[in-house]
Amino acid sequence: MVWRNCWHVATELPEAHGQITALKKWFRRRLVEPILALLRQGITPDKLAQALTLGVVVGLIPILGVSTALCAIVALVLRLNMPAIQLVNYVLAPVQLLLIIPFVRFGEYLTGAPAFPITIARGLETISRGALPAIRVLWDAIAHAALAWAVIALLVAPILFVALRALLVRHQRRVSVR
Repeated sequence: MVWRNCWHVATELPEAHGQITALKKWFRRRLVEPILALLRQGITPDKLAQALTLGVVVGLIPILGVSTALCAIVALVLRLNMPAIQLVNYVLAPVQLLLIIPFVRFGEYLTGAPAFPITIARGLETISRGALPAIRVLWDAIAHAALAWAVIALLVAPILFVALRALLVRHQRRVSVR
């Protein structure tokens, strides 16, 4: 019986490998290449790293429906590249959804509040009734999630900026040497 289970797992590996390869190709084509193209067009590594960092931070805000507008405002106010910040925002949309409940739980932990009884399905059902009823029902959860997001963003943003800037500078130097 163990052999049969091992054989079953082993026969599925190439399929999983193919899916991973397809995901890598999609990621490279839809995210990495457009970002590198912006760098080749003359955007400085500093400005591009700022746009990407703020795209990640604002794109992961745990309040549905505001990240696109906030990214646009941030890009306009700070004179950052709009396509870069929005690209990262759009790519991270599924991650934004996945992080809402962890942000709520971390915010509850930070404030010492009791756990809000919420699941993704229940939250989406509440939201489907309309924005105002959802805000009334979910206000505490939204506030806790926003607090957690702000704390994490303040810690992660500088580290992410430095890392992205270093990668972009290295890539730019490597390309200019050729």
